[in-house]
Amino acid sequence: MSQRVLVTGGAGFIGSHVADAYLKRGDRVWILDDLSSGRMSNVPAQATFVQASINDEAVERLFQEVGGFDIVNHHAAQMDVRTSVENPRFDARINIDGFLNIVECARKYRTQRVLFVSSGGVVYGEPEARPTPEQAPKAPLSPYGVTKLTAEYYLNYYRIVHGLEYAALRYANVYGPRQNPHGEAGVVAIFASRLRKETPLTIYGDGEQTRDYVFVEDVVAANMLLSNAVLPMGGDLDQRAYNVGTGQETSVNQLAQTMIGVSGKQVNVHYAAERRGELRHSSLDTARLQSLGWRARSSLEEGLRITYDYIVNKETGW
Repeated sequence: MSQRVLVTGGAGFIGSHVADAYLKRGDRVWILDDLSSGRMSNVPAQATFVQASINDEAVERLFQEVGGFDIVNHHAAQMDVRTSVENPRFDARINIDGFLNIVECARKYRTQRVLFVSSGGVVYGEPEARPTPEQAPKAPLSPYGVTKLTAEYYLNYYRIVHGLEYAALRYANVYGPRQNPHGEAGVVAIFASRLRKETPLTIYGDGEQTRDYVFVEDVVAANMLLSNAVLPMGGDLDQRAYNVGTGQETSVNQLAQTMIGVSGKQVNVHYAAERRGELRHSSLDTARLQSLGWRARSSLEEGLRITYDYIVNKETGW
């Protein structure tokens, strides 16, 4: 049955893929994006696009005009760890104040379910257990991680007090087509862009820091599943959270060499000083999501090849 879906940040990398998937299954989709990092070329033609910040009064006007949404999928965020370290108040204005603007409208206009994009890469800090399960201690080491965890606590409050249904998706490091190679984040897209131009790759630190790289198609599948899955009736914060990753750790050095192999190019690798606020190791235990029938289907090499080919063959420049 067709549902009314709002995707915030739907002109961005992951949000646009998610919007495509809702449309494909027959839903009516609205996209809210201020285009600060998203691109109009990512917006599917069948969606209704509204250019506005999640902090704007335009958010409530949209809820009023539509008459409320069945699903709010909240991808819009200030997503750069280093920006949050340098300017935590700016980070909080978007990731807390803007988030609350969306969630208050979802409560007021009786949204059936909110899907919130959290971050498994930052809310756990430097975890003792890897792959890390949802119930692991929370110790974010950046303002970005603090805001993501704070939003989860708010959502749990809204669930208990106001009956607002939600699921928090704690993403690992997502990569794939449409990822912007010119931002602060997105090492896969940055490496792919440099390989395309046959320029050296830069690795910060010794390159032995590890991440859990998950392909965007697998992340989309998790969003579709959790949009309508039966969720726990009670429980605490962590029982409404779902890690989305592969459970596999890949070092930046390994990533660079794999991408060099995929590209067929020969480039030098340069090393620079490590950056503040970044974790040393991260990988996610996805047993909870797998119990609902999901699994990461794309191998790293396969996903990297698709991503690299997309950037190489992209007709319009960034």
